[in-house]
Amino acid sequence: MDAKPVHLSRTYMTELIFPQDTNYHGTVFGGLVMAYIDKVASIASMRHCRKTIVTASSDSLDFLAPGKLSEALVLEAFVTWTHRSSMEVYVKVQSEDLLTGEFKKTATAFLTFVAVDENGNAVPVPEVIPETDEEKRLFETAPERYEMRKQRMKKEKIH
Repeated sequence: MDAKPVHLSRTYMTELIFPQDTNYHGTVFGGLVMAYIDKVASIASMRHCRKTIVTASSDSLDFLAPGKLSEALVLEAFVTWTHRSSMEVYVKVQSEDLLTGEFKKTATAFLTFVAVDENGNAVPVPEVIPETDEEKRLFETAPERYEMRKQRMKKEKIH
């Protein structure tokens, strides 16, 4: 199975924040942002492996700034690293003021997906080839996140 460059998995999604998407502060519901993150990350992982996938873990989600009513949320996702059948996906969420063109980083997340066959069994995925400085940094730090994820999952199984 040939390794694939990151750019083949890169996925963008843009959503306008409407009144029904906001809380009483006039900012976007965090749960809605989480759903968008899972959706764009799912697409990125399927683009990488061209297989059916399942979400295995939402490893981190950091809200950095609020997305506000009438702004657009711009999500970018790409596969940063792979193991045998799993893929780590990084998602960056920015809020765009559509009147000024100003962007602010709103959230970041790491998720893990597993490629599966028609019976739900894990199947191998291609390795990933980082290209940009950001991709290389995320690739180099991924094994440490993988080990932390394994330890966290191990603790959860015990309890």
